[in-house]
Parts: sequence; C-alpha cells; structure tokens
Amino acid sequence: MGNSEFEESFEADEKRVHGAILTEPVRGLLRGPPITVPAETTIRRAVEQLQRLHIGCLLVVGPDGRLVGIFTERDLLTRVVGQAVDFATARVGDHMTPNPETLGLDDKIAWALNKMHEGGFRHVPIVDPNGKPVGLLSVKDIVDFIVELFPAAVLNVPPDPTKEAQALDGG
Repeated sequence: MGNSEFEESFEADEKRVHGAILTEPVRGLLRGPPITVPAETTIRRAVEQLQRLHIGCLLVVGPDGRLVGIFTERDLLTRVVGQAVDFATARVGDHMTPNPETLGLDDKIAWALNKMHEGGFRHVPIVDPNGKPVGLLSVKDIVDFIVELFPAAVLNVPPDPTKEAQALDGG
C-alpha cells in the first residue's frame, strides 16, 4: 500500500528539516548584532534594557570587547531576586553566568541545538575568532527557521488541536 499525500509531504518536510539543520550555519539565523553591556552595568540598568527591548538576555563584555559572560532572565531569578541585592548598585558582572558556551558563525544549527539541549540553554552567544560577540542565537530563532522550511504544515494547523487538518495547503 502506498503512502498518502500527507505522509509523502511529511517525509519530504522531515528530510528538508534534517538536511538544513545538519548543513546550515548559524550565521543565517542571526537577527542583528547582539545587545552587550559592560560587566560594571548595574542590575537596574540591565533589567531596564531587558524590559525595554523585550529580550531575554544580555551579553556581558570586558573592556577589550570580548565576551566574559551572559546575563539572562534565569540569572536574574536565581541569583538576584530574593537575595539582599541593591539593584541600583549591584553589578551584572557579579551575577552573570561567566564564560558561557559559545559558537562561531560557521557552526551548524545541529551543533547549536546540541549545546542548547545538553546545557539547558535558551540562548547561545555567537563570537568571532577573537572572542568578541557578533550575534546571539535563541531557541526562538531556531523554531522560526524550522517553521520557514515548511510554513504551510505549521501555519495551517486548525485552531482546535484535537481536530486534524483537512489539507496542508488550505486557506
């Protein structure tokens, strides 16, 4: 018995995603320069930036511009909130995750996924050969990339998840 049109379409999509994840470099997923702050930045200033820019983390750089850490929402919740920390004077450098895992521009998406999965990260800094941040890769960036590979299958899902889609190319 042959495969249905849906099964054939799914298999083609699966091969396309698999191939792209294994061969595409992370450089194609970056959405602009990373937001960086010096380690001396106050927690208050860092939180204001996170809120104003609607982002989940800041890359922390040393005086030479090289990455020294990452300050995430998770750092804020686990290292700052509930502690005796004065947001106006405490420094990001004292509450960040130092020396985070990084990737280069030409590393493959599969490697990024591996790092994120193994380390439980939602963000991975992308650095140049000198250790200076050139981008930031998030789980959302990877999800957006996968959706772009087969938008019809994802964007035409019926509003009720308990009902099956009638066709992949509906309106």
